[in-house]
Amino acid sequence: MAPLPNAELVRNSVQLYRYLLRCCQQLPEENIRQHYRHAVRQSFKVHADEDDPERIQQIIKRAIEDADWVMNK
Repeated sequence: MAPLPNAELVRNSVQLYRYLLRCCQQLPEENIRQHYRHAVRQSFKVHADEDDPERIQQIIKRAIEDADWVMNK
């Protein structure tokens, strides 16, 4: 399963959140979709107070890489 196109256009946390939830919609089984949606939401709650722009970009890059891995497994 290929990742969604335009991952390179994700620049901020709201765009990342939407991108990751769209990736979840493409997963084959409902229980898997629910698991990853929950994980996405929890990650956003954990990182909600992050204010360092460099760290935010690192988080975005890592989240997209992780989403690619999940979509391809």
